[in-house]
Amino acid sequence: MSRRASRSGGLVYSTDKGRMCPGCLRPLTDCVCKTKHPTLGDAGDGVVRLHRETKGRKGSGVTLVRGLAVDEVELKALAKALKAACGVGGAIKDGVIELQGEQREKIKPLLESRGYKVKIAGG
Repeated sequence: MSRRASRSGGLVYSTDKGRMCPGCLRPLTDCVCKTKHPTLGDAGDGVVRLHRETKGRKGSGVTLVRGLAVDEVELKALAKALKAACGVGGAIKDGVIELQGEQREKIKPLLESRGYKVKIAGG
């Protein structure tokens, strides 16, 4: 069993049970404290940032959507909607949505229409 601890010392992830609630220290699916569980990522200032990255991807670029302070269910639904709107594939890794290709200009108005403050970041 592998465990990962947060900077504050609380358990964040266990390979046996997945993400852990920092409030009640149970798996998020069995949480009893009913607190809103933001995903990991750059969710500090409330701004969604759209990055373009090619590092470690053999030159093919991806668009990263960081800073979404939503739970995992909402994040999956948003990722599905963005992938469908752009007609591309993608994934969710550590609370960051990854979409194949350069999609920042297409995604920005979609996120703004959902009420997010969006900035295009990176090259």
